[in-house]
Amino acid sequence: MEDTIAAIATNNIGIGAINIIRISGNEALKIIQKIFSNKKISQAKSHTIHYGYIMDNDQKIDEVLVTIMKAPKTYTKEDVVEINCHGGFEVTRKILSLILKQNARLAEKGEFTKRAFLNGRINLLEAEAVEDLLESSTSNQSTLAMNHLTGKTTELINSLRDQMAALLANIEVNIDYPEYIDELVITKANITPVLTSIKTKLEQIIKEAQNGQIIKNGLKVAIIGKPNVGKSSLLNALLEEEKAIVTDISGTTRDVIEGSIIYQGIIINFLDTAGIRKTTDKVEKIGVEKSKTIMNQADLIILVLNQNEKLTTEEEELIKNIGNKKAIIFLNKQDLPTKIENLSTNLPIILGSAKIKKGIEELKDNIISQFNLQNIENKNLTYLTNIRQISLAKEALQLINQAINANKKDIPIDMVSIDIKNAWECLGKIIGQYYEEELIDNIFSRFCLGK
Repeated sequence: MEDTIAAIATNNIGIGAINIIRISGNEALKIIQKIFSNKKISQAKSHTIHYGYIMDNDQKIDEVLVTIMKAPKTYTKEDVVEINCHGGFEVTRKILSLILKQNARLAEKGEFTKRAFLNGRINLLEAEAVEDLLESSTSNQSTLAMNHLTGKTTELINSLRDQMAALLANIEVNIDYPEYIDELVITKANITPVLTSIKTKLEQIIKEAQNGQIIKNGLKVAIIGKPNVGKSSLLNALLEEEKAIVTDISGTTRDVIEGSIIYQGIIINFLDTAGIRKTTDKVEKIGVEKSKTIMNQADLIILVLNQNEKLTTEEEELIKNIGNKKAIIFLNKQDLPTKIENLSTNLPIILGSAKIKKGIEELKDNIISQFNLQNIENKNLTYLTNIRQISLAKEALQLINQAINANKKDIPIDMVSIDIKNAWECLGKIIGQYYEEELIDNIFSRFCLGK
């Protein structure tokens, strides 16, 4: 990381009033001195802002504000310069081009944050939170990302690692220095309660990680049912917009129609599917198969039934098929006479009418309650949120379980300690204490340019 990097740090270049160009590295101060009207800029105090012009020899390119931030108290822990220029595309391009001519190179995606991680400014959990914060669209998402970024989730992981480290230290002393009688003699009885406590906490972290993924990615909710029961009308009522075409003709919806809302701080992604029935129409048949695939992939299913018609054999089969999934039955067309009989199911049933928007709020509330998310805004959001983090937590739990079982079988304590140490390292990988270069490159390549 000896070279100096530069990039435009603002999005939608040419649209906003201001663009920011960021420079980081050993040459950052020398570069700005060469192209700024104030030739003493590199001698300025750290964390100060200076007015002047970006110059190409004697030609003024733009009137700007330049922020000087000197290492190590910067985002990357390197010298950092930020140029606030006017938001036009051409002027921004010219300034960046001038910088790149002065012994700087264009930054890769996420390279500023990658340097912050590699220079010890943030850990890997916090680095991933930067991307989550940039992409957040709900208050819960931003709170969760900020708790990662400010170290609350790191504290949770480190508290478990500290317990493991203390246990490992005592085991090592007992093995290597048995003559130190002041140290606690580690026995089977001593290890079991500590490992059990760690196991319980890890299980809780993994269980609550589902909430973290829901907050980050939202819920995928499939709206299914036979043709013409009101699925598209229900989608429109939930979204409060005319997203799907609604007609009295069966099989109007041939492909999946998607729409999202934010409800109680959670993104709910609805998927209106083609009506499920036996058909000889090739196009409709593809739609039906796609509906079945989405039904299996969804976090929750809404089965729409028309209460003005008797249950068909296909609908009875659908009710059986979704019985072991998270699902809700929406008994639609309550504005019409009831003809459904013998509706036998343990699934929650919402009575309503998509046409007159009856039962819609109750349906939304039931979706949230299916995942026990009613009070999620009142909780301390320190959940793990991605597959990498959760997989490592699960691996750590498996190793702790192995250590508990080995301890029960009177396996020598030094052998038990191997599993504990491996679990400790797994948790260390979550926060980036241990990592592989390929993993780091992959994580930061998902960031936007300039971050």
